[in-house]
Amino acid sequence: MTPVWPTDLPRPFRDGYQGQAQDPRVRRRAETGPRGHRRRFSAIAQIHSLTIDVSRDQKAVFDKFHEEDTSLGTLPFVMPDPLTDGWPLLAPDGQALLAPDDEPILIAAHWLCQFGETMPVETIRGIRFRITFPLEVLP
Repeated sequence: MTPVWPTDLPRPFRDGYQGQAQDPRVRRRAETGPRGHRRRFSAIAQIHSLTIDVSRDQKAVFDKFHEEDTSLGTLPFVMPDPLTDGWPLLAPDGQALLAPDDEPILIAAHWLCQFGETMPVETIRGIRFRITFPLEVLP
């Protein structure tokens, strides 16, 4: 069974977020002229750098998830898409679409991802912990 991002953990910060596509190119050497490129593979991952701010208890939840549930980041997992999940669905004029009970209709989006090439980095800020980690969203 695929592990699921713990609901006890907060949404990642939008401040400091970075994302980019994995580079699918391979450089070719040419006998003459400039080097060229070719595609190495057709499906590419999206690479994101995320940061969460957690309490001591939440840090223990993250540590268990990373160490046990994902086997130190080697197993893929599902998490809410921090860029889309929970945002209101908008009409063409920019107004939120409402359900019959006048509540906004929220977008539900998830990523199948795995921890990236480097291990999570944590810093202490007072009594809280800031954890930064790379993620690869799988194609």
